[in-house]
Amino acid sequence: MQGIENQTPPLPPEVDATSMQLRHQVAGLGPHGERPATPDVITLPPGALERAKASNFCVSIVLHTTTSDWSMRQIAGIEAELAHAGAVVVDVVDCAYDDVAQVAAIERIIHKRPDAVISIPVAGAAVAKEYRKISAAGIKLILLDNAPSGLLPEVDYVTVISSDNFGLGEIAARLLSPYVPTRGKVCVLAYKLDFFATAQREIAFSRWMRRERPDVTLSQLKFERPSEAGVLIGPHLDQHPDIDGLFVVWDEPAVETLLVLAGRQQCPVMTTVDLGAKAAAALANGRIVKGVAAQRPFEQGRAAAAAAMASLAGIATPPWIVLPGLAVTTDNVASVFEMVGGGPTGLALSAISCM
Repeated sequence: MQGIENQTPPLPPEVDATSMQLRHQVAGLGPHGERPATPDVITLPPGALERAKASNFCVSIVLHTTTSDWSMRQIAGIEAELAHAGAVVVDVVDCAYDDVAQVAAIERIIHKRPDAVISIPVAGAAVAKEYRKISAAGIKLILLDNAPSGLLPEVDYVTVISSDNFGLGEIAARLLSPYVPTRGKVCVLAYKLDFFATAQREIAFSRWMRRERPDVTLSQLKFERPSEAGVLIGPHLDQHPDIDGLFVVWDEPAVETLLVLAGRQQCPVMTTVDLGAKAAAALANGRIVKGVAAQRPFEQGRAAAAAAMASLAGIATPPWIVLPGLAVTTDNVASVFEMVGGGPTGLALSAISCM
């Protein structure tokens, strides 16, 4: 990230080649059809960093959850980048996937009047009105992954910093396909709420399967909170024991699903999105999880912080900034896990309780 004059540590050689190959392969468009820009377009001219440090900017972070590996890496990236600009994080709010709690949190934060808010909205229309109030109060709003319905760049928010969620869905489909037999059946465990990022993954997964595997029958099961995925999957498999594969739209509900599948002698294989520690361990084990489409949350957090600092410096930022995903298998899970912020290779790749 060039914005705060902080360079990403060198990637492991085997990961670096993959990263460069994918950099120009972003599949998805933004919420208003925007073409993607890469994070390296966020730049501060000479002297802007010193002015930012002198300003002592305050930033609030409002997330759907703060307990997932994705969120913790995202927060770490934001804090690391802001520290280089002398900015301070004054709030880190966990909304526990609750739109009502998020609306209340936004109200509180607006009264505190930070210089910028970095946030991932829990839902779309349910929180849109509240998010409009942020920019109306003169506070810079940087969105992560999800732009609520009706919000416009340069009016209601500065930019959306996102993974290529459409591409992540395609990766998950491509990784699952070899393990699904001819005329097999696949169930998508989808997020029930209005959420741009997960909707893109679901659409991309289904389109890829219909295009490349028209023999496969697709079905869908919707959950509202990650814990519900585990509750729903058992009865669903009892009713449909012939399901061969599952795509779970991110790793938290995937882990809840694994807890149920682990107790069954015959169970479907799975792919998911996000390479948290438990998803990485399950992929290394290889019994159920056959592939993961990995995001880059630490880099995404750094990009969000750089965009916040650039906007406060009066520098225009593209409305849709995207990081491509990584295809992860048992062969490269250790190196990619280290790359995306999991720690030293092998740190969390021991068997987990649900395996």
